[in-house]
Amino acid sequence: MDNILIVDDDKNLCLLLSEELQAIGYNADYVTSANDVFNYLESGKIINLILLDLKMPEKDGFYVLRKLKNENYNIAVIVLTAYADVKSAIESARLGACDFISKPYDLDDLIITIRNVLQKDTV
Repeated sequence: MDNILIVDDDKNLCLLLSEELQAIGYNADYVTSANDVFNYLESGKIINLILLDLKMPEKDGFYVLRKLKNENYNIAVIVLTAYADVKSAIESARLGACDFISKPYDLDDLIITIRNVLQKDTV
C-alpha cells in the first residue's frame, strides 16, 4: 500500500483529503508546515508521494521542493495550489515536482494523477 503525505497549512483540507485517500486504499497522513515535512521524514516513515501546497506561512512549498532535491530524497511530489500560474508550474517542475494541480481540485482527476505518478515511480 502506498503512503501519501499531504502538506498544507489548511488543516481542514488535510483531514478531508486524507480521509478521501484512505477510503480508496492509500495510507495518508498530513503535516501543516514545511518544517514538519522533514521532521516527519526523519522519523523514518516511508513516503511514496507528497501532495504539496506552495503557499504556506514561514516556509513555502518551493523550500520543500528545493530541500527534497538538495538532500536527494527520492519521493514523488504533486503540487496542489490555489495560486496556479505558469511561472510556479515551471519552477515546480524544475525542482522535481511530477505534476501541478490547481485548487479547487477535482477528486477524480487528482486520484488519476496520483495513480499515474505512483505507477511511474514503481516502474
